[in-house]
Amino acid sequence: MPPRYLPYNSPSTSKAMQKYNCIVVEDEPLAAEVLSDYINQIPFLELQGICPDAIYAMEKLQQTTVDLIFLDIHLPKLKGLDFLRTLQHPPQVIITTAYQEYALQGYEFNVLDYLLKPVEFSRFLMAVHKLKQATTPTSVAITPQQQRPHLFFNVNKKKIKVYLDEILYIESLKEYIRIFTKEKNILTKFQIGQIEELLARNNFLRIHRSFIVAQDKIEAISATDVDINGQSLPIGRSYKELVMNMLMR
Repeated sequence: MPPRYLPYNSPSTSKAMQKYNCIVVEDEPLAAEVLSDYINQIPFLELQGICPDAIYAMEKLQQTTVDLIFLDIHLPKLKGLDFLRTLQHPPQVIITTAYQEYALQGYEFNVLDYLLKPVEFSRFLMAVHKLKQATTPTSVAITPQQQRPHLFFNVNKKKIKVYLDEILYIESLKEYIRIFTKEKNILTKFQIGQIEELLARNNFLRIHRSFIVAQDKIEAISATDVDINGQSLPIGRSYKELVMNMLMR
């Protein structure tokens, strides 16, 4: 019986570089070894495990945050595309298969790319660079004419513009965030720590491990909560002193 996950030690890289956790879901040992070797050569990828079937992959997704899946289609027990159907909020996916006829069906799942075996390293490199484009919003846009600062976020197949002065608060949902404005809210794959860094100098304050708020949108504050647009949001214990110093001065 094959091991559930193969151990992997990545090369040391710069701490400033954003890293993406990935898994390989592949039942052919040689194909898995090739992908593992390719991943080892990409500084921004961290291989978290090799799963011989989709059932093991489900377990791995419950154990750790995964940003990218390299997914074979013809798997034992549960086929790759059927596995994708079971995921409510799937990570980014790159299909790896010997069967070209599934390409159109794969793209219906909004996969990042579709690689045909045997996968050449140059083609692999093109695919993984799409990950950085898909998961990174544009930086805050401020022109010399001081137009309204905004960010673009990936939502499904579109980039949605969000003006910073319209944001009420942001909620963390594990590897996703939900951004609330008076008119709408959007769900996008992003880490709350990353968005906190982008917004740190733009009127926003982290009040809880799961919440960032716009300071000028706060309607009321107590020792345990802040109220924004009729919603009561908790102040985390470890954030209380900072929040009180910032808001009550």
